[in-house]
Amino acid sequence: MKRRDIVKWSASMGGLGLLAGAPSRVAATVPVPRPSLPQKTDLLSATTRRLQLVAQQATYLWTESHLNLAGVPMAAVVPPAELPTLEHQLRTSALAVEAVTNLAASLAPSAVATSSLQTLDGLRTRLAATQASFDSLAAANAGLLKLPVAALTLLASLTTTVADIATQLKQIHANLMAQAGQGGQAKTVAQYDALFVTIEKPAIAQLLHDNDSFSYMRVGGPNPMLIRKVAALPPKFPLSDAQYRQAMGGSDSLLDAAGSGRLYLLDYESLGGMAPAGAVNKPLTGTDYGYAPIALFARPKGGRSLVPVAIQCGQDSSLSPMVLRVDDMANAEAYWAWQSAKTAVQVADFNYHEMFVHLGRTHLMSEAFAMATQRQLAVQHPLSRLLAPHLEGAMFINEAATLIIMGPLTTGDAILAAPIETLQRECGRDRLAYDFYDNMLPNDLRARGVDDVSQLPDYPYRDDALLVWNAIQQWVGEYVAVYYANDGDVTGDYELKAWASELAVSGKIKGFRAITTRSQLVMVVTAIIFNASAQHAAVNFPQSSLMTYAPFYAGMGGTPAPVGAAGQTEASWSQMLPSRLAAQEQILLFHILGGVYYRMLGDYRDNAFPYLPVLLDPAITSPGGPLDRFRGSLAGVESSIRQRNLARARPYEYLLPSRIPSSTNI
Repeated sequence: MKRRDIVKWSASMGGLGLLAGAPSRVAATVPVPRPSLPQKTDLLSATTRRLQLVAQQATYLWTESHLNLAGVPMAAVVPPAELPTLEHQLRTSALAVEAVTNLAASLAPSAVATSSLQTLDGLRTRLAATQASFDSLAAANAGLLKLPVAALTLLASLTTTVADIATQLKQIHANLMAQAGQGGQAKTVAQYDALFVTIEKPAIAQLLHDNDSFSYMRVGGPNPMLIRKVAALPPKFPLSDAQYRQAMGGSDSLLDAAGSGRLYLLDYESLGGMAPAGAVNKPLTGTDYGYAPIALFARPKGGRSLVPVAIQCGQDSSLSPMVLRVDDMANAEAYWAWQSAKTAVQVADFNYHEMFVHLGRTHLMSEAFAMATQRQLAVQHPLSRLLAPHLEGAMFINEAATLIIMGPLTTGDAILAAPIETLQRECGRDRLAYDFYDNMLPNDLRARGVDDVSQLPDYPYRDDALLVWNAIQQWVGEYVAVYYANDGDVTGDYELKAWASELAVSGKIKGFRAITTRSQLVMVVTAIIFNASAQHAAVNFPQSSLMTYAPFYAGMGGTPAPVGAAGQTEASWSQMLPSRLAAQEQILLFHILGGVYYRMLGDYRDNAFPYLPVLLDPAITSPGGPLDRFRGSLAGVESSIRQRNLARARPYEYLLPSRIPSSTNI
């Protein structure tokens, strides 16, 4: 499928372009019973591998001229082998029907909504029948290397049905959103709550103004990657000791908190143009605002968890007065000024999460590794076999996302404050500046000063992520040891050398360099797998439970941030919330993105029906062997996290291995 075809297809799908309706891949990869390093093959095999790679390089073409992400290395086309499976399409389509049904129900009893609900009932029935047919087809053809003609015909027919359902969903969505745009600005919490009709309102709605929940987002929310320990406050954030004591109590002091490692800072300066200085007039949502706040958190003496101290709603302290934490409504103006300041932080965090932490650092990074792997590692290469399931789906979902989220008049344009051209530029800037080695999980935690459990006991993302990281690292170490007897095998692997060079040069992975030892190779592959699976899970799946609720998390504000407490009320706070259209798009998009769990970590199968195993080497797959041990480790991680959650004030479930897909396939 060429880019121009995907553009046409995505445009025809509107906001639902990434959900369903793509052609399915039906030709399975030739099985590789025993992978081998290129330098350890005979001349004929080496020649065959080289010819295979030449063909791959003609199919997998780099571009830095993507329509909506100029400068970022991506696939110039989406090859057929990278298209989503029918199994994946069925799951996303089911969630899409749920999301559009909720939208229609929120606009009932209008004629358009009523008609749409009737049509959606029919689509739901068709989709259920298609799912049943697919399940029967999968059961009847399980394990077959060659599919009978009848099975291929039925698979094609089912794919066409899903495409037709997706096309109808697109039209229904467009009709409903045209009506939604006429509904005016939703500016009370009750109006936002009313947008949840057939989809359950997220539990976070009950904790909308809760300070502990606000703090928890820094260590267990969608973006647990920004908070850092500081030994002193920066000059641009001039919080006084008296102000600190006002928030934290007279028994604590700013000096003591800094000296004992209890101060933690959020700074959204790196949003750059994504936090415009003034109002932005957008065609879909009207006048919107972004923010670049600085927020201070502290761990109280003897406490385990962070609490908020103060927020400065902009980078310039002369323009953005310090807002101190308020715990009750004894002073109503101060209370609502504080709520407005927290909203400014949440809006900034939403933007940082979506463009940097989520899209740039997981999705776009995975695409570079997928491209280099297809172009430089022959299918017989052991690393190709290991990495392929972890890179499955990245190219297609990224192409769809950049077209329907990153383009003018698309979902991203509707839910994020900055002009779409600015969003494109800043996302690309962050992706190219993201250093591969510096941001490996242990290195990142250390650099932010949050690696010490005794200093910050309550950090569920860190603790659970390290469990998964260690399980992956052990698995990769055992896998690598089967094929690389020593460091000489690493330096002698000329396909690996070309792969590393391509990632550094064509893929523009900052910091990537030649791999010369087995231990380095293990760390590199561990980081790739972790980022594509666990890290993506940690930042993707909170979208459904937290980011569908616009009063708590939104990508734009409706008014400037407060410049003082005088005159602040609940009404002035609610005016900061986004438009009704933006809120509805958040529900629709994040219900889908946060709900597709496809191919869990440890499941190594081909991406072509009937989805056969890709790891066949008995040295890896024999009972009690490395793969079994990895799956056993993941089961142990699952048990450990569930035990931890029994003792946690808030269960953290985003890194349960049973909820970690192998790749960034949604």
